[in-house]
Amino acid sequence: MATFTLNPRRRGRPAPELIFGDLWPYDPAPETADPKLLARYGLFINGRFTPAKSGQVFDSINPATERKLAELARAGTADVNAAYAAAQRAFDTTWGRMPGRERAKYLFRIARLLQDRAREFAVAETMDGGKPIKESRDFDVPMAAAHFFYHAGWADKLDYVAPGRRVAPLGVVGQVIPWNFPLLMCAWKLAPALAMGNCVVLKPAETTSITALKLAEIIQDADLPPGVVNIVTGAGEVGAAVMGHRTAAKVAFTGSTEVGKSILRSLAGTDQKMTLELGGKAANIIFDDAPLDQAVEGVINGIFFNQGHVCCAGSRLLVQESIAGRVLAKLKQRLQVLRVGDPLDKNTDLGAINSREQLRKITALVKAGVREGAELYQPACVLPARGWYFRPTLFSGVTMSQRIAREEIFGPVLSILTFRTPEEAVEKANNTAYGLSAGVWTDKGARILKLATELKAGVVWANTYNKFDPASPFGGYKESGFGREGGRQGLLDYCRLA
Repeated sequence: MATFTLNPRRRGRPAPELIFGDLWPYDPAPETADPKLLARYGLFINGRFTPAKSGQVFDSINPATERKLAELARAGTADVNAAYAAAQRAFDTTWGRMPGRERAKYLFRIARLLQDRAREFAVAETMDGGKPIKESRDFDVPMAAAHFFYHAGWADKLDYVAPGRRVAPLGVVGQVIPWNFPLLMCAWKLAPALAMGNCVVLKPAETTSITALKLAEIIQDADLPPGVVNIVTGAGEVGAAVMGHRTAAKVAFTGSTEVGKSILRSLAGTDQKMTLELGGKAANIIFDDAPLDQAVEGVINGIFFNQGHVCCAGSRLLVQESIAGRVLAKLKQRLQVLRVGDPLDKNTDLGAINSREQLRKITALVKAGVREGAELYQPACVLPARGWYFRPTLFSGVTMSQRIAREEIFGPVLSILTFRTPEEAVEKANNTAYGLSAGVWTDKGARILKLATELKAGVVWANTYNKFDPASPFGGYKESGFGREGGRQGLLDYCRLA
């Protein structure tokens, strides 16, 4: 935590400068909006909430308190079959035949209803996933609504998606989303599929299903025809059933590279389309002519404010050797004032880790970094007694052979490497199995344009990081997957061209 206080008198005169200290803590600023959670949520199939056919349930846990938020229905194969049957029926009878201008009205309605309930959804997202309320409030919920607005605008203009070609919906789409951006990933997946005229069976992550089910409430309020969107909850076997169902004309998966490879193998030889958005180990590159304070803030935003819980997090920082010491000092100073704690407190910078299992993975990789010789730095901070938390961490003196430079950590951990020339920076940035995103910090526009063509990454940010727009396509190269989400390119992945 950080405060300022005046220096004591020196030689009888008050000193005008301020000292950075720890004397006055911030007052708590808790978010008090009611998330309106139910004690139990069913599966959302054919426009209605229904219990799983097996009657089984599982608990959704608040990672900040380790307390139960709600009971969720655990779907089985029969439930997935029912969801696909409802989706196929809706596609054949209503949604697939509906004019785009009519579909647009439903998407606009969903977007507006989401805006109306923004505070409620932000609190639910924070309680379910552990991210700070200011991220849920200022980014996740507004961006989710923006995706529905954007794709609603496309729904009556589909003749212009592929000039000279005719487009048609694929049919029923199976979708699986991860735990890091539950509501936003719902919007990323649902909005383009629905705008194009497809129906959907969606499975949210086991640990963060609540906002997907609350979005189903909005879908009901928007009077979307029954069966157009179906949501089934459960663990990995439910996701496998959704991805492997033969009714699906296309599957879309966001998650780990290992699971993505398994899906790819299972669908080999079929005529089902797929898009995969998988892991990442993004490089954030700072040159010696970069605006250092701006760059440091961009690094903090790219890896710590989201707890490293994004596949495009800039978890590898490449710094030009001549400024490495200055950048490291600025980063350490900045980490000292990051607040770790209650995600519902508006002052909190780093909230809770999503699950106990994820916390174990982060801890194991940090221990590996120390064991392999990297220099660890963690600021002194008191972690809450309950919940799953991890201190913001940076490693300096990192080499390309170390695990922390190669493996996706998915936590608030930054690995710092150095380079001397732009060629070396590109070589190190591309020396990874992934290729999802990258960042370049420099005062030279020509250098930015040159590196954008040389970096093997689907997204390259220039003098900023983690900026998103529904009109901009997002996706990766190599083991980060294929296909795009967002923009005209994302719509093309949900249509059949003639």
